[in-house]
Amino acid sequence: MIISVASGKGGTGKTTISTNLAMAWNEEITFLDCDVEEPNGHIFLKPGIHRSQPIYATIPLVDESRCDGCKKCAEICRFSAITAVGKAVLVFPELCHSCGGCFAVCPQNVIAEGQRELGCVEIGRAGNICFSHGILRVGEAMSPPLIREVKNHSCNGKPTIIDAPPGTSCPVITAIHGSDYVILVTEPTPFGLHDLKLAHETVMEMGIPCGLVINKAYLGDDSVHQYAAEQNIPVLLELPFSKEIARLYSRGELLIDALPEWKKAFFLIGERVRVEAELYRSAHERVCHS
Repeated sequence: MIISVASGKGGTGKTTISTNLAMAWNEEITFLDCDVEEPNGHIFLKPGIHRSQPIYATIPLVDESRCDGCKKCAEICRFSAITAVGKAVLVFPELCHSCGGCFAVCPQNVIAEGQRELGCVEIGRAGNICFSHGILRVGEAMSPPLIREVKNHSCNGKPTIIDAPPGTSCPVITAIHGSDYVILVTEPTPFGLHDLKLAHETVMEMGIPCGLVINKAYLGDDSVHQYAAEQNIPVLLELPFSKEIARLYSRGELLIDALPEWKKAFFLIGERVRVEAELYRSAHERVCHS
């Protein structure tokens, strides 16, 4: 069971939901913070980090002394990460997607594999939670390879909660790919509704069932509820706009620790998500077999 917590925009309370859900779970689980540009799940879960490993992307290194200037490497690169001017070959590492095309097409075999550091993955533990997060190197724009590395550290056979990056671009797609269920977090404002629609369309296009958590509830209007009803999105939880909750967040404290009455609510989210994901999977299998 892989549950991703996502949002169409930043600041909606995605980490609040994912960390409290992880702590309210009644068994050993994996927590993966895939918001590698700004990971903050560790602030709330406070894991003991026992291992850190650098992550690298493969980039081309060209031996220009043996290059005949055929330009096949430049022709195959759709990202313009390598180009040839005469017999001079220019490589732009920040644009390279490590697809390996240039290595494959070079007739002289003058392109070797080099490395560019993307960031690091840190692995630790917080109670019953196997914890892992990625930290993208400052100035690095290529986050999906690092996100994939974070996802490789899921404990086999254990339920997994993924704290996805905000938005609907490539990093989000990479993070939620392969999930059994996506919890979308939004707020009842025009901006929240706009970005919720984008996130919902993305999840539906990927064929993943989803539910909704409304944070800062009762603060704005009712348009988010109307959209959820129109699209048959179940509302899993409404977290009220509260100065006390905001204070807890600012201090890096879990909601279910300071206000224990919320623990049952987050536990029930996990149970409901299990059931809905299984129902969706069973229905999908019946359609595939019919």
